Amino acid sequence: LMKRVGGLPPNGVDFISMDGAANLPYDIANVRIEYIESDPGIPYGFWRSVGASFNGFAVEAFVDELATTAGKDPYQFRRELLSKAPRHRAVLELAAEKAGWRTPVAQGRGRGIALMECFGSILAQVSEVSVDAAGAVRIHRIVCTVDCGWAINPDTIKAQMEGGIVYGVTAALKGEISIRNGRVEQRHFGDYQMLRFNEMPEIEVHIVPSGETPGGIGEPSTALAAGSLVNAIYAATGKRIYRLPIRPEQLRNATA
Repeated sequence: LMKRVGGLPPNGVDFISMDGAANLPYDIANVRIEYIESDPGIPYGFWRSVGASFNGFAVEAFVDELATTAGKDPYQFRRELLSKAPRHRAVLELAAEKAGWRTPVAQGRGRGIALMECFGSILAQVSEVSVDAAGAVRIHRIVCTVDCGWAINPDTIKAQMEGGIVYGVTAALKGEISIRNGRVEQRHFGDYQMLRFNEMPEIEVHIVPSGETPGGIGEPSTALAAGSLVNAIYAATGKRIYRLPIRPEQLRNATA
């Protein structure tokens, strides 16, 4: 068993907090990643995809900003940085191909792309969204590609990808916990909602054939969901999202 000192591993690095950030696949010469542990004053625990969830959002939203600053297409920008990561590059290319990245998007919509590795699996995702004048986000389509190594049961992989996406998108759009007088206000699904049938996008899952060691499949698509979503919102509206969950007032009357 790993001996812990002050709640951290001996090297002082909390790998859970760094998951999805410290293991970047991109060929970037200089990278510095820091984190600060904070106490919110209330007890809390893990949720699906753990540290990779918020890092998937923060890292891939930032990479999208880098692409914009460089004046490059978000897909091509990522692809150029993956020359030393062929598995990641193949997953990204397949997502772009299946989503029709190079074809014009419908009027009023935007596409966003994201890529990450977590739990031993590599995923890419393209989301297609629109935002109405009131700031409400509508997700029309999500294309997810995954290299999880040796695919033992494709149906299970597909189901887990779909379920993880719904979980992650719901968190990005609805999943806020508020505290009042020391108690959680949300008591059940009436005030802590999941994405409903009429809000569901079309979801496509494509598995990359691989003979590599099997990776995890229950959590990775949750970690990727918010990143591709906020990048699609930027493409549709020109508005960057820095805080989750996404509130309509953040996007009211936003235009690309």
